[in-house]
Amino acid sequence: MDMMEKTLAKNQNIYSGMAEPIASRLIHVRKESIKESLGKFPNLAHRLEEVATIRGIQFINDSKATNVNATWYALESMHRPVIWIAGGQDNGNDYSILASLARKKVKALVCLGANNSNLLNGFRKHVASIYTVSNINEAVNIAYFAGTPGDVVLLSPACASFDLFKDYVDRGNRFKKAVYEL
Repeated sequence: MDMMEKTLAKNQNIYSGMAEPIASRLIHVRKESIKESLGKFPNLAHRLEEVATIRGIQFINDSKATNVNATWYALESMHRPVIWIAGGQDNGNDYSILASLARKKVKALVCLGANNSNLLNGFRKHVASIYTVSNINEAVNIAYFAGTPGDVVLLSPACASFDLFKDYVDRGNRFKKAVYEL
């Protein structure tokens, strides 16, 4: 993850923690102290979490992105070619807000889920390479082999996880396990 991506990934977590600095200012804590503590704020698990870099390909776990808006944020945060792993329990998602980002940033889409028809229909005009898989190990392997050094493999499903996983935590943990097994 380059410096810009790290900063943007941290922003997602910083937004979640803005109540602390506001409260701190109300009790007159120095701005420099607040800024320093926010700079040390760790990324949360399953939220733009850097997993590993293998053969120059970075793997990011954003399993918590269970809706289109969260995935929009993740894709917007990427500044290198993306191999995007998406899919899951789709409840009629409108993927149109992701189309322009996919066209600009997504090199390949790996559709992971029991029914990928909405993803396939939503992105076949915007992404050159699309793969359909039925398990996370296959998704990680295809993404790895589709990637080249400098690419990012981003698990940001835009869907609920209940078709193949217990929840987003289970999905994210299995993703990380599959990456570590490469």
